[in-house]
Amino acid sequence: MDLSNLKPAVGSTKTRKRIGRGSGSGLGGTSTRGHKGAKSRSGYSKKVGFEGGQMPLQRRVPKFGFKNINRVEYKAINIDTLQALATAKGLDKIGIDTLIEAGFVSTNQLVKILGKGAISSKLEVTAHAFSKSAEAAITAAGGTVVKL
Repeated sequence: MDLSNLKPAVGSTKTRKRIGRGSGSGLGGTSTRGHKGAKSRSGYSKKVGFEGGQMPLQRRVPKFGFKNINRVEYKAINIDTLQALATAKGLDKIGIDTLIEAGFVSTNQLVKILGKGAISSKLEVTAHAFSKSAEAAITAAGGTVVKL
């Protein structure tokens, strides 16, 4: 055996269909495109979403509502979560960096403190926004609220 008699395994290679190379090849004439119609012509390309002349989905389904481009998305955290965090770690100040460290928020999220639950310890809470009930509960417990 040497390089001159190497061959691929039997049946492992196939010859490419050579379309449109004369009637003698068996693939001449219409060149596998059928007769007439847009798909048989050169330069044909279907538009995105084209459904053969049927009214396409994006035109059948009506538009509704709107996206407010000025919407500010907050990550909501309740005061009972803050209380649990403060008791677990023995904290008297809770800020954004504390919440990131604890895994409640990611670095680019804005935080809003909500008033679900109860708070018993005196905490200094720093966040981007507070609900009225949360602010009232924190100040009632002797804590302070710092808005960023």
